[in-house]
Amino acid sequence: MLRVFALLLIVSFLSACQGDYLPKPKGYNRIDLPERGFIRLEGDFPYSFEHSKHAIVESDSFNLSEEYWINLNYHSLGGKVHFTYLPLKSDGKDLKSVLNDAINLTAKHQVKAYGIEESITLTPRGYTGVVAELSGEVPTQFQFFVTDSTDNFLRGALYFDTAMKNDSLAPAIEYIKVDMVHLMNTLEFKK
Repeated sequence: MLRVFALLLIVSFLSACQGDYLPKPKGYNRIDLPERGFIRLEGDFPYSFEHSKHAIVESDSFNLSEEYWINLNYHSLGGKVHFTYLPLKSDGKDLKSVLNDAINLTAKHQVKAYGIEESITLTPRGYTGVVAELSGEVPTQFQFFVTDSTDNFLRGALYFDTAMKNDSLAPAIEYIKVDMVHLMNTLEFKK
């Protein structure tokens, strides 16, 4: 009985090894993008804009002393847009120093970036905006700032909470970039 069982085991093992083995091709993570929709920012902020209804507004936990710094958290996409707001002419913050800080923050990514493409834009309300799109394996792929040049400055930077390569994240990055352009175009600084 033991011999028959051993013989059956050997035959089944040998027959299982026949045939050509083909490795599975590399695949990409599936990212289901939500349908677009926007809502107005709620709360007592010195600015207002329309943001994705799929993003949750959260207080910034990194710098609690800055009450107007927020994050837009895209939980389903694993992305977060970090916003820093600075009132100009307060605490010695003038437009030149704030612009230098923003440009230097973007320039720090030149070590890993293949390229940084910057463009200047004018929003429908007449504010000046600068958009920086970074390519390569950088921690932030999209950054921007908008200012009225006299009183207000708002900067945003997109981050992802994952170790995935940016080419795998490309659909989510493009989705959030479109949302950020809409946000910039609906931004209004309050008086």
